[in-house]
Amino acid sequence: MTDDRQNKAFPVSWDQFHRDARALAWRLAGAGPFEGIVCITRGGLVPAAIVARELGVRLIETVCIASYHDYTKQGEMQVLKPIAEVVTAAAGEGGRGLLVIDDLVDTGKTARVVREMLPAAHFATVYAKPLGRPLIDTFITEVSQDTWIYFPWDMGLSFQPPIRDGVA
Repeated sequence: MTDDRQNKAFPVSWDQFHRDARALAWRLAGAGPFEGIVCITRGGLVPAAIVARELGVRLIETVCIASYHDYTKQGEMQVLKPIAEVVTAAAGEGGRGLLVIDDLVDTGKTARVVREMLPAAHFATVYAKPLGRPLIDTFITEVSQDTWIYFPWDMGLSFQPPIRDGVA
């Protein structure tokens, strides 16, 4: 996302996100079994919990990468916490048997960093944008690159003006 706020807004409610994350689990059910899940924090925490429940996966790990530093633009990638060796050791070579989950693949910068860590893992996101789409294996909904997704954990209850009023 650039400094000039993108034109299209896609607000996602908790109900919609839960349905989409369960749809992701349904789609992933045939791609497993998975030895464990690695969720990309912070956005991957919620879908990872839902997918883990649906697929019966108990081994859940995080990889902490910061890229959005002020909610408006991506900055330099920072690995704040790498994947624990006990998790990578439990998987096959290159992370085979692991499922990597995030809420969204946008430009693909974060996905590239994690792909380097786990080149053989299965990557899944709930939402995908065209620039990042080639880096993941499974997703549910694709949105245009100029769409900003407002996730339920980033929003409070507030009035939304009608689209006809020209406010996205």
